[in-house]
Amino acid sequence: MPKHGKKYAEAVKNIDQDALYELLDAVTAVKKNATAKFDETVEAAIRLGVDPKKQDQAVRGVVVLPHGTGKTKRVLVFAKGDKAKEAEQAGADFVGDQDMINKIQQGWFDFDVCVATPDMMSEVGKLGRLLGGKGLMPNPKAGTVTFDVTKAVQEIKAGKIEYRLDRAGQIHAPIGKASFSEQQLADNLRALIDALVRSKPAAAKGVYLKGAAVASTMGPSVKLNLQSFR
Repeated sequence: MPKHGKKYAEAVKNIDQDALYELLDAVTAVKKNATAKFDETVEAAIRLGVDPKKQDQAVRGVVVLPHGTGKTKRVLVFAKGDKAKEAEQAGADFVGDQDMINKIQQGWFDFDVCVATPDMMSEVGKLGRLLGGKGLMPNPKAGTVTFDVTKAVQEIKAGKIEYRLDRAGQIHAPIGKASFSEQQLADNLRALIDALVRSKPAAAKGVYLKGAAVASTMGPSVKLNLQSFR
């Protein structure tokens, strides 16, 4: 097991490991313990009362964080003609069709999110192994396969994130940077949890929000009191 450094050990002393913190108190504690020399990412881990092995209990969706993530994402749009022009005007970093497909096939991946118009998916689908392995494949459920490229690009630039249940039944998602204010982090975290509540599968039984914690890149986790969301 990896050993934590002195700063981490000191930070742990500031956290009551048995307590469930209210939302604003939790992000305040995380900010206090984010002492790295870089602007640490703050991430939430939320455990859901669903069976990840069952398709009818899958949880996946998108949410636009009100204060963004603190990171400007590079957006690639696969589109032709007027839709390509529209994507450029919306602020996409890269726009193209077969030329972009060729670049990716040659090993180019200098982008963070892919958007594609539906008429491009027959060609983009050929990149399944390359894009899918990196979690970059456009998907209708994530709003990245659409003719409304303006909305897609603007939402991504504004701080839209995708959440997806992992094999352990958890959701991991960034909610901002340690440099954000306590209220900004709290607003983003509430937006994420509200989105998860709205995404509750009909087949899910019992307690849905089972546990949650927030932490910065180098800091200890802080457990969250989810009672108000239940």
